[in-house]
Amino acid sequence: MPATGTGKPEASFVLGVDGCPAGWVFARLEVENGALQAGITKALADLITGPGADALAVMIDIPIGLADRGRRKCEALARRLLAPKRHSSVFSTPRRPMLAFADYETANVWGKAQGSDAGGGLSKQAWMITPKIREADTTLHPADQARIGEAHPEVAFWRLNGGAPCTYGKRTTEGAAERLALLTTHGLTGADRVYNELRKAAGAGVARDDVYDACALALTAKARLAGDALRLTDGAQDARGLVMEIWG
Repeated sequence: MPATGTGKPEASFVLGVDGCPAGWVFARLEVENGALQAGITKALADLITGPGADALAVMIDIPIGLADRGRRKCEALARRLLAPKRHSSVFSTPRRPMLAFADYETANVWGKAQGSDAGGGLSKQAWMITPKIREADTTLHPADQARIGEAHPEVAFWRLNGGAPCTYGKRTTEGAAERLALLTTHGLTGADRVYNELRKAAGAGVARDDVYDACALALTAKARLAGDALRLTDGAQDARGLVMEIWG
């Protein structure tokens, strides 16, 4: 590994990160030799300041940048890309005011009252990840986006699959095999090994698709460094100055 003038080893790895019941699962991929490790942190802040502190790039499957009104263009672009098979995997992110509500019903009623032009209601699936969206919104700042980005696993697999969405759902046996084959084809080996290691440690706190998704995002982070990653955005920024974009 190359060294800096200070004698400190120079970072040569990237991270792909996915939310899971146990917290945040990360895949750590060495850029030069493809060595793969994985782990779990309970808090995103601990991941960013710990395992990800020296990463060259970090790709996270969580919305970064929240609209106050309307829908994020990057999500519409991702759905169009993944249609017709995997477009439903892209949830409409809650608008920023929705983060203040304590329950789904209240947030959904509020959204519908704003009207469809303002973004309308909220899906239950999107509400279920609201705690992690709040966590990311608290942890990340505009300057972080030079190194840390929002990515979507199905967009990542679309790129790995030569510009076509995966045929099967990720939680099916066929879908798991399909995604593992894509990871392996693109030089990431050991996804099953690290999943089995994490499963022993975290039990039901991590699923196979969580690990495969994190691995796909590690490849996205590597591709971003090389200038080969896909970036979906209209360049819009939210009220905090965060660019609303999806990498894959």
